[in-house]
Amino acid sequence: MQKLAVLTSGGDASGMNAAIRAVVRSAIYLKMQVYGVYQGFEGLIAGNLKEMTLGSVADIIHRGGTILQTSRSESFRQEKGIEQAKKNLLEQGIENLVVIGGNGSLRGGYEISRLGINVIGIPATIDNDVVYTRSIGYDTAVNTVLDAINHIRDTASSHGRVFIIEVMGRDCGEIALAAGVAGGAESILIPEIETDLEQLITKIQAGMDRGKLHSIIIVAEGVYPVMDLQNYILEKTGQDTRITILGHIQRGGTPTAADRILASQMGKMAVDCIANGQKNVMIAVREERLLTIPLREVVNGSKTPELEMFELARILSI
Repeated sequence: MQKLAVLTSGGDASGMNAAIRAVVRSAIYLKMQVYGVYQGFEGLIAGNLKEMTLGSVADIIHRGGTILQTSRSESFRQEKGIEQAKKNLLEQGIENLVVIGGNGSLRGGYEISRLGINVIGIPATIDNDVVYTRSIGYDTAVNTVLDAINHIRDTASSHGRVFIIEVMGRDCGEIALAAGVAGGAESILIPEIETDLEQLITKIQAGMDRGKLHSIIIVAEGVYPVMDLQNYILEKTGQDTRITILGHIQRGGTPTAADRILASQMGKMAVDCIANGQKNVMIAVREERLLTIPLREVVNGSKTPELEMFELARILSI
């Protein structure tokens, strides 16, 4: 009987549970034996594996987070840790591993694949910074931010305030850009575009001159210190300016239909790859079509947002 293990690693993303469910049920459907690895790569080093059944993944498709839990493993960055993880898999007769996570997780999967374990990657990160694909969790995160913008706009308008909303994304501005366009933000600050504070102030001032009651500024974390930005706007415009940092609220919550469907499709395809003898690839979606990309290409690539979206935001926010 063919065996496989599945783990989630790195930051959690809504839709991970749907992917786990699809992997487990697709494997069982094909008469494979499937094990869950708890606490990500750290759990794999510790040998924290448990065989999963149909019941193990019942009633989880709608839940955020990950039932397998997750971690960031420093030990897995060392050759000794990777060797121990491989040993624990082979002792159970497992030669296939499905890794659900972002860039760091997929890189970890690539490293253990170099030792002979067949790794199938499933991209899952709210940052949406994995190359060649849309990632599980991104759509839910954007909609969470959009919901926050809608709520904040009401109070911003009522009080005539400028609101700075800081969103996640690390080194990638995808969440800020998509949510900013969908939410009608006046300005969007992302790491891929140099910050132009003069243009930002000009937009706020132009809005005030035509009687606009509020302004929404979306800032990707790490692009510009939001406290400094608050003080700068107040100094230049005199507008009451408030800050909202959404933080980890963007990670959790019920996954959207789009994320549930994508996760289910990717989970099934990961198992199909194992059944068909395909090795060391990541499942990707491009133009609504699923395909596979070699893990080596994934870990050596880098992604930038579609900056046409930034131009759209600039035009529509005049």
